[in-house]
Parts: sequence; structure tokens; C-alpha cells
Amino acid sequence: MDQLPKLAANHVPLSPVGFLPRANAVYGARTSVVYGRVRFTWSQTHERCRRLASSLLRTLGVRRNDVVSVLAPNVPALYEMHFAVPMAGAVLNTVNTRLDAAAVAAILRHSEAKLFFVDYDYVRLASDALQLLAAAGAPVPLVAVIDDLDRPTGVRLGELEYEALVAHGDPTVDLPQLQDEWDAVTLNYTSGTTSAPKGVVYSHRGAYLSTTSLLLSWEVGTEPVYLWTLPMFHCNGWTFTWGMAARGGVNVCIRENRPAEVYRAIARYGVTHMCCAPVVFNILLEGGDSTARLAKPVHVLTGGAPPPAALLERVEKIGFHVTHAYGLTEATGPALACEWRAQWDNLPISERARLKARQGVSVLSLADADVVTDDDAMARVPRDGKTMGEIVLRGSSIMKGYLNNAEANEKAFRGGWFMTGDVGVVHPDGYIEIKDRSKDVIISGGENICSKEVEEALFRHPAVADAAVVAMPHAHWGETPCAFVVARDKAAGVCEDDVMAFCRKHMSRFMVPKKVVVWDVLPRNALGKVEKVKLREAARKLVPTVAVAPSAQKTKGKATKTVGGGRRDEHPVEQVMAMSRL
Repeated sequence: MDQLPKLAANHVPLSPVGFLPRANAVYGARTSVVYGRVRFTWSQTHERCRRLASSLLRTLGVRRNDVVSVLAPNVPALYEMHFAVPMAGAVLNTVNTRLDAAAVAAILRHSEAKLFFVDYDYVRLASDALQLLAAAGAPVPLVAVIDDLDRPTGVRLGELEYEALVAHGDPTVDLPQLQDEWDAVTLNYTSGTTSAPKGVVYSHRGAYLSTTSLLLSWEVGTEPVYLWTLPMFHCNGWTFTWGMAARGGVNVCIRENRPAEVYRAIARYGVTHMCCAPVVFNILLEGGDSTARLAKPVHVLTGGAPPPAALLERVEKIGFHVTHAYGLTEATGPALACEWRAQWDNLPISERARLKARQGVSVLSLADADVVTDDDAMARVPRDGKTMGEIVLRGSSIMKGYLNNAEANEKAFRGGWFMTGDVGVVHPDGYIEIKDRSKDVIISGGENICSKEVEEALFRHPAVADAAVVAMPHAHWGETPCAFVVARDKAAGVCEDDVMAFCRKHMSRFMVPKKVVVWDVLPRNALGKVEKVKLREAARKLVPTVAVAPSAQKTKGKATKTVGGGRRDEHPVEQVMAMSRL
């Protein structure tokens, strides 16, 4: 047995990039990407990706492990770069479009990006970020604009433009071959703030295994029609960027999750699959005819806060077939999925909803997932659905580690496990359910918000002496930050509007507290730590000061757009993300 060596014929490094040449060979004439009036086949997508990879290598001098960043919504260029950039041996870094300029600059600086692709709608944001880099004396990457493929605008930031790079590339040039499947394929940031961005590095092997695992777990067959309501910048679209190539699917790209556009795409293209946060269900229910039913079922993978039973009942009556999952950036997206059992079909809707809300069992790319005690023993908790502990994961789809952050890596990997920081239980049937999240994380519309970072900004307010931030319920975003503050001058007090305005100047918009409560003193325990349990109890009884429903925003005027194609500053529907801890 030991005399059988690895050969080129029987040992090829695993990489999700390999799904594209296979799609070209097997599904070449099938539609690959749809965007407005633009339509490509898999053969065309394969050629375009090879052309871009050629330009990256020969025109722009990109080399192995160079980071190529991109700031864009769900457009064909962003999809193509998931293949073209690693084809050139480089590492793709997709940047969250909801971040502010300081956060984008922090990511570019930390990743040492060599090239920065920018969608025309985000030119102003990118320009501000680049100015911050230059002012700090940090290296500034080359910039290439992604103009609109369907309706070109002519907007530029520098001389490079995406379509020109594709057109001038040579699809026949020899591209570097992957030698080690442990090489980095993408870089994703769990936090894009200026304080401490953490760059999660995926390997080719991990991304490949996660892709195939999720396709199996979600039972995705051949020729799916996938609607991109989940941002591709979130864990590379939970790996479905590569997964659609593996299944010869159609990628339906839309720039924003407007209800009319989503329903139009579902009807026009026969959408079969989509991913989203539960908040998107509210948007779709309010923006469409809740009594109508889809022509055929649409399978939806969702995550984050468990959808309420009443909400699940409404969306399933329309025709959305919902599967709940749990994951985090460090696990290459979904790590647990609530695999459905046929015996549950005959249960009442309330019981089915309760079962669906559980996070479920490990996906196939994981070797193990469990809940352990929070002491040094790290013992497995009883399978009683009651005993709580920390959710831990082990497997090939776990990240390589955090880029240039040894301290964070030491905390994340312990005892042969990856520590998620999430608290959960294990039910008698082996299904895991989250009972609480890491105390510092608030999930608003699927976006992760670190309460400590919001608190740091509050402490910089001249009128605030003490502050703590917790999650409060929100009708549309699931939960949102609520700030409890103590005035530096009791007589003068603190103005809520002033604090919120201050926050808007110092952080991304989605992080701004929607309610500011002034207390004489914050509750603390014997060790001097703020008792956030009490604050959460108080926050649950509050109503956000600013709570504009997506449907209501339509009455406030059309989205504004800066002259010259700058980024939209006000979206009628903010692009929402998905899944716990992603």
C-alpha cells in the first residue's frame, strides 16, 4: 500500500476555480450570468475570466499572493473576479459596500492591496478612502473602475477600466498552475472598522470542500437559477459564486434588493434558489402581494436570528421553501444547516417553524461540530437541549487563520477546535441550537456590529462619561444597537439627537445606535463589569428612535446619486446580509 506514490494523474490540488473550466466543457452553451440586458454563456464567462487573468499578470504585474480588492455590488465583474483573480495566482478581497471611507481604507492598508477595482456607483467612497491612505503615508493601490455593463456611464477614477482589461487580455496565455491547495484563494474581513480589522484567509482546499458540501447539504441539482440577493462580498456569497459553476447554473445579478426587482427576476428567469437574511422576507412581504403565490417554489437558505413562526408561515404560503443555517466568516460561510426530515412534514406549522429555527447539524466539510463547557476541560455538554456551552468547529473548511494577527489566532484555535464565541445547546437528536451570541456582537440585517467599537466612539463624545451598547429588537433589521450613556455633566445632560449625529460622523451608518438612553449610572457587578443582561432586558422594552421601514422609505423620495456617478448615499432598501456571525 505504501508503494503507491502521488502522481499527476491521481493527485490534483483541490480548488473551486476548477469548476469554471469544467463548466466551459460541460455546460458551455448554457447561460451563466444575467444582468439587465446582458447575458453570457459559460463559455463566454470562461473566456472573459481568462482574459482578465491575463491582463492582471501581463499588464498590471500581479503575482502570487498579491491581494486584489474590489468594492462592488452583485454585478458580473464581481462574479468573474472570483475565478479570474485566483487564476492569476492572486488573492481576492471583496470589500463590504456598506462601510465608510475610514473602514475601507483600513482594509486596503491592512491587506496591502496591490489593485483596487471600484464599481462606478462607489467612486466617491473609494476616492475618500484612497485620500485617507495617502494622507497617512500608506501605499495606494492601482485603481480600476467597473463601469455599468448594461448601461455604461463613463465614470472613471484613474485610467484603468474593467471591460478594457478584459478586452485586451489574451485568453490563450498560459496561466500559473496551483501547486499547493493550502494556498490562499480569498481574504474576507470580519470587521472593516479602523480599530482592528481581522482578515480571514481561505485556502483553495477549504473553499472547494465548503462549496461541494453546501451544494449537497442544500440539495442543489444541475441547472439551478440562482438570484443574487446575498452579497457576493459576504464570505464569497457563501461559496455559491463557485457553486453555480459547479452545477452549471444561471447567476441572476441585481444591484439592490428592491422587492419589485426581486419578484420580477423570479418571474422572468424562473429563479429556483436564493440566499438571504430573514429581514428580506419582511421586505418581500411588504413589497409584494402577500396573497399571491409564486409560480413554482423558490428554495431559500437563510440565517441569522431564527425567523418567527408567523413569518415562516407567511413566506412558505407564498412559495418560498426555507432552510435555516448558521455560520461565520471563519468557517467559510455556513457551518451548520437544519437538514429537514420527512417525518416533520406532517407537524403543525408552529412546530415545523420551531424545528427550522434550530441551526442544525454540521455541513459535510466539517469533521466535527459540538458544544463544550467554557472551562479548561472543554467537555462536551449533555445532549439535553438545556445545558449551554460554546459552539466549536473542526474541519477543512475552517479558515487558514487571521492575516497578520497571531494574538487573534491563538484565541481562535484551542484544543484542536475553532472557538466560535457563540453559546448553544445540543438537542437529543443531535441538532445544535444557538441560545446566545458572543456578547460583543450585534447582528443588524445580517451585518455584524461589535458593541465595543460603538462604545469606543461614544466615549469620545465630550458629554458622555460612561457608555454601553447592546442589541434591541427592530421590526425589520432583527436587532439594532441601543446605547445606554451616562452624562459627564448631570445638570446639562446628554442630547440623544446630538449623540446619534456624532456617531454618524464616526462610524458606518449601519453601526449607529437607533436609540440612546440616558441613565444616572450603569449597572455593574462586583468586578466592575457592566451587567449587560440588565441592559438587554431594558432594551427589549424600547422602540428605536429612528425606525424607517424599507417600504416606508419609498415615500421619502428617490435615491440620491452624486454627480458623475458617485455612490448612492440613500438607498430605499439597504442591501442586507445574512447569517449569524457572517
